[in-house]
Amino acid sequence: MAMTRHRVLVAGATGYLGGFVAREFKSRGHLVRALARTPYKLNHINGELDEIVKGEITDPESIRSICDGIDVVFSSIGITRQKDGMTFRDVDYQGNLNLLEIAKKAGLKKFIYVSVFDGPNLLHLDIVKAHEDFVAALKASGMNYAIVRPTGYFSDMGEFFDMAGKGRVYLVGPGNNKVNPIHGADLAVTCVDAMEGQRQEIDVGGPEILTFREIAALALQAQGKRVRITSVPLWLTRLIVSVAKFFNRHEGELLAFLTTAMTSQVVAPVTGSHTLKAFYEDCALRATKQ
Repeated sequence: MAMTRHRVLVAGATGYLGGFVAREFKSRGHLVRALARTPYKLNHINGELDEIVKGEITDPESIRSICDGIDVVFSSIGITRQKDGMTFRDVDYQGNLNLLEIAKKAGLKKFIYVSVFDGPNLLHLDIVKAHEDFVAALKASGMNYAIVRPTGYFSDMGEFFDMAGKGRVYLVGPGNNKVNPIHGADLAVTCVDAMEGQRQEIDVGGPEILTFREIAALALQAQGKRVRITSVPLWLTRLIVSVAKFFNRHEGELLAFLTTAMTSQVVAPVTGSHTLKAFYEDCALRATKQ
């Protein structure tokens, strides 16, 4: 049976996951239009895309025709570091809502969205609530959808690599809770599979289930560092989060999210083949070439 060739809009193509997803769609023969706020950031995959359109989902006028001629939308758009005073609510919720409204008017077949693992139970966190409020809007829209909920990207594990580069990794509590983070290439397979599949809510993690202490050790070993890991008491971390929120709510909320992750079991069905050890070794190799 011949594969149906879809015209796909990838929103968030300049992010860690989006680039992998764009490549995966193309590898399966689909036509890919990438939405980018800063198109030059796609120069490394420009030749793999059919079209790049400049626009900002927080500015509906700039994307009013973004879905013309498109069948399916994929969005992994969200912010981590604060830019232009934008909040999680402005981007993760309202920005994606703007895109959804345009997709509905264009009569698209499906909207694939990347949220957060265990999101419905983490609504006290601003970043998760923004994601999940959009999920609620997507479910109520009447459009066919798929919600992908990864445990965490390998790029998120870069925080441990950066700490390790300074010789010591700090953990919240003993670091015995487990997580199975996933590489962007492995997650992209799940995201593209969701276009053809019938599942509407997909929890997904990587192939290895590790404790946060094991992750810290891998990050240190990849850089030839002695294993130096310090456990910060939860009460002290909560105090630091409160102070951080007072001075910068956005950064404080990011720290609160990290604290919650490190004090929870973040394990989803396993998939993929990329290991965190290989990822850290690649990061270390690239660092030596800079």
